[in-house]
Amino acid sequence: MRGGWIAICRASVRNPPGPMSPRRSTTKRLAYAGLASGLALFTALIAWEGVREVARTLASAGTGLVWVTLFHLAPLTASALGWYALFGATTRPPFRTFAWGRWIAESINQLLPALHVGGNIVRAQLLARRGVPGPVAGASVVVDITLHLTGQLVFTTLGLCLLLAHVGGRALAGPVVFGLLTMALMVAGFLAVQHRGVFGAMSGLIARIVRSDGWSALSANAAALDGAIRGFYADRRRLGTSGVWHVLSWLLGAGEIWLALRFLGHPVGLATAVVIESLGEALRTAAFTVPGALGVQEGGFLVLGRLFGFTPDVALALSLAKRVRELALGVPGLVAWQLPRVSTLVGARARAAAPDGSQ
Repeated sequence: MRGGWIAICRASVRNPPGPMSPRRSTTKRLAYAGLASGLALFTALIAWEGVREVARTLASAGTGLVWVTLFHLAPLTASALGWYALFGATTRPPFRTFAWGRWIAESINQLLPALHVGGNIVRAQLLARRGVPGPVAGASVVVDITLHLTGQLVFTTLGLCLLLAHVGGRALAGPVVFGLLTMALMVAGFLAVQHRGVFGAMSGLIARIVRSDGWSALSANAAALDGAIRGFYADRRRLGTSGVWHVLSWLLGAGEIWLALRFLGHPVGLATAVVIESLGEALRTAAFTVPGALGVQEGGFLVLGRLFGFTPDVALALSLAKRVRELALGVPGLVAWQLPRVSTLVGARARAAAPDGSQ
C-alpha cells in the first residue's frame, strides 16, 4: 500500500519519470502476471465445479441481480461520504465530485490490472481538476485510504468474532487473534509513516540517486503533500466522521451478500452475511496483485460456503453475482472516465482537418 501512496503523490507532479521507467515496467509486469494467474484459477474453479450447474444457479436469481447491483450504490455512497467528510464546508467541491471519483476509482481498480493504485491516482487527479490544490487532493486520498483500511479492520474483526461464535471451538482463537494483531500493526505502521513525512524522505532519497529533474520535482511536491496529510490528521472531528462513514460502507456491503443469497434461493441471517463479506473482502485486499481478486474470491467463497452449508455451485454463483455487479457498474464507469479524453481527441482532430478559414 505504501507504494500506492507514493504513486498518488507522483501523479500530482508535472514532470514525472517517463513511461518506460523500470519501476513502471515492473509494476505493469506484476499486474499482468496477477491477471493471468487469477484468470487461470477462476477458470479452473468454475470448470471443476461444473459450468452448467453454476450458470443454472446464477440464472435462478433472475432480475434479482439488478437489485444487487443497485444496492451497491449504498456502500459506494457511504464511502464517498467518508472522503467528502475530510474537507471543511468552505474548502470542498460538491459531493457529486467525490461520488464520481469513488465510482471511477472503483471501476478502474476492479476491472483493470491497476494493483488498486490506478483508481486512487485518478480520483486524486479528478479532485485536483475541480480546483483542489494537487498536494491537498493527493493527501485526501492517502488519508481516505488509511481510514478505509481502518474501517475494514473493524469490519473484519466483527466478522472473525462472528465466525468464531458460529464454529464454537477454541481452535480458531489463536489464528483469529494473530490475524487481528497483524492487521492492526499494518494500519498503525501506515499511520506512523504518514506522520513522519514518508513521501518527502523517500522521494528525496530517490532524487539524489537517479539525479532526475522529474524526481526532484517529486521530492518538492511530496514535502507539500506531507504537510497536507498532517493537516487532515489534525482535525479529529472530521477524521471521526469520515471513519464512521467508512465502517458503515463496509457494513452495507454485507447487505449485498444477504440480498444476493436470498435471490439465489439460500437466505441467510445478517450475521452470516457479515462473516462472508468481511472475510471475502479481506481476501481481496490481500490479493491486491490480482485484478478484482479473480479466482481468489471464488476460492474463498467455496471455503466459507462449506462452513455455512452451501453447495459449491451456490458459493460460486454468489461470487459471480458480485462479478455481475462489478461489470454492470464498472464498465459504464470506465466509459465515463474515458469520454472526456475521447471528446478532446475528436475535437482536436476535427480542428486540425478543418480549412484554415473555418476554425
